[in-house]
Amino acid sequence: MKSKPKRVQTSKILKLLEKMYPDAHCELDFTSPFELLISTILSAQSTDKQVNKVTKPLYEKYPTPQKMLELSEEELANYIKGLGLYRNKSKNIRKTCEILVEKYGGEVPRKRKDLEALPGVGRKTANVVLSNAFGVPALAVDTHVQRVANRLALADSENPLETEKQLLRKIPRKNWTDAHHQIIWHGRRICSARNPKCEICDLHPYCWYGRNTMLSRD
Repeated sequence: MKSKPKRVQTSKILKLLEKMYPDAHCELDFTSPFELLISTILSAQSTDKQVNKVTKPLYEKYPTPQKMLELSEEELANYIKGLGLYRNKSKNIRKTCEILVEKYGGEVPRKRKDLEALPGVGRKTANVVLSNAFGVPALAVDTHVQRVANRLALADSENPLETEKQLLRKIPRKNWTDAHHQIIWHGRRICSARNPKCEICDLHPYCWYGRNTMLSRD
């Protein structure tokens, strides 16, 4: 496959993404920063649909860190056992709840360094919470963003942090949150990991991966 171009029509790609997914948003169900934090922790190696299914009964009874601490680690694990790595997630969530109660009065901190210091919380989770719960411009790089950004040549890296840095340089700050959701929706609906629907993709004329894939099929 040919090397990626040094110049990419970023503005046209962003306009098309906005046109294709005008209603793109976070697909995790939440009613508070705390619920979003927990759902994002749970979303690792799980789909948003499955997370929403698991958290609905959980949040109905335990919507705050104080309430969630009423559950033992094993009891919490039983609530989330439909998700991958549920035992480890249960342990991290209880530790996170303890810190939120003891250090932040039960509130979710609004600073990145404080979020990333919580058990089970990495840069991606912190970015999701900052942008969707607190309106802070951020661009979380999950597997969909990593894949789509590299296929579109908006990024050229196998490292999520480097991909994020490259995207932040190319995408205007005011568009970070919207672009994040639009790229994810594109990855879920058209630009899948296997058998992407290049033949029906409006972004195909500007897509490095799509053009090269089609050429290889000829």
